[in-house]
Amino acid sequence: MNSFQKTIIYCSIFIFSVFSALFAQTSNKINWKEDLKIYRAALEQKHIDLYHSVTKEEFVNEWNNIYNTIDSLNDFEIILKLMHLTRRISDGHTAVSLKNIATHRFPFEIEFIEGQWYVVKTLNKNKQILKTTLESINGIPVDTIAQKVSEIAQFVENEYSLTQRTGSYLTISEVLFHLNLIDATHKATFSFRNQNNEFITLELATITNEMWEGSGISELHLTVPEIEKPDNVNPDLWFTSISNTKAVYINFENYPSFEDMQVFGEQLVSYIQQNQMKKVIIDMRENGGGDLYVGTVLAYALNLADSIDWKNGVFVLTSHKTFSAATSNAALFKQLLNAKIVGQPTGSNPNGYQDMDSFTLPNSKLVITYSKRLFRLSNQVNTALQPNININQKRTDLFNGTDTVLKELINRF
Repeated sequence: MNSFQKTIIYCSIFIFSVFSALFAQTSNKINWKEDLKIYRAALEQKHIDLYHSVTKEEFVNEWNNIYNTIDSLNDFEIILKLMHLTRRISDGHTAVSLKNIATHRFPFEIEFIEGQWYVVKTLNKNKQILKTTLESINGIPVDTIAQKVSEIAQFVENEYSLTQRTGSYLTISEVLFHLNLIDATHKATFSFRNQNNEFITLELATITNEMWEGSGISELHLTVPEIEKPDNVNPDLWFTSISNTKAVYINFENYPSFEDMQVFGEQLVSYIQQNQMKKVIIDMRENGGGDLYVGTVLAYALNLADSIDWKNGVFVLTSHKTFSAATSNAALFKQLLNAKIVGQPTGSNPNGYQDMDSFTLPNSKLVITYSKRLFRLSNQVNTALQPNININQKRTDLFNGTDTVLKELINRF
């Protein structure tokens, strides 16, 4: 075979591979126009009141802008624009979920405490950044980044959940990249400030959510010495006595089944009666929601405990993470159990659009959630459930691993 023939063969192979690649890209291209039509039609059909905050004209105009520019956008840019549009519905249960989208995250979590973003969880190999404040990403101040991320953060119902959700989206690399805040999807340079006012600068690589869940983690756990978690209990729902008091502490982080809550309630009331407990703390600060009616089973059970000081002895702890059914149950506990709300305002509103359902767009597989019901559980319209006793986590307690809310409440007993 002469050199000319070899050249022809190599050129043919190259041209074939190029066209094969182009064909593969074309065949795998998402039909976003169909998905957009389904997104709009399904929300209008399924949501209880889609245009309660944004006018239909405003919504359709922004939808049209996305639809007409699809060919100039990549997949994640379209997703971000849909997230921005969905936020205009002003409903914390109507959102664009990324659960079916392959995303990457930077290996730490942050919480907003006393006006700064503190690292509360990270990989063991980066544990020197635990309890530090995040100052910048690729040289951009964190406040600037948080402002841009806040515009697309999902599951936002009020100013409190806005801060909470912003922190959770701020570590997703694809979000930062497509908002033009970092210049690569797989790494970025972070600047942290420690308790000695010293800067720690790290270049961090991204990991998948599966890698994050399976990695060795250094995490901040806030506790008080008066409360010790029993062994072999459901990590999301358990109770114990508070030492040196006649009080019981209930950790209610997640909703069990109706039947499991009935069993839990019976065990709880038996314990309260046997030990003649006078006070009850129901901790819902980490509860993001579930079945409202399961929560009422707990209220029913507690109502049977005659030893409780029903005038001044029931407290429900809430935070900006308390959301959806957890907010509703906290409001109901205030009414049914004469409970005092302690801690921070909730991340959702007791009066609002709730009872979340979802549908999946057929081509992109993007999950869209929406509200089916309207609940009215408070006299205050369009606002969080406000605490009777406002207590925020203190920075000094954070460094010591102390739970400020529990510490100050127990000191009142």
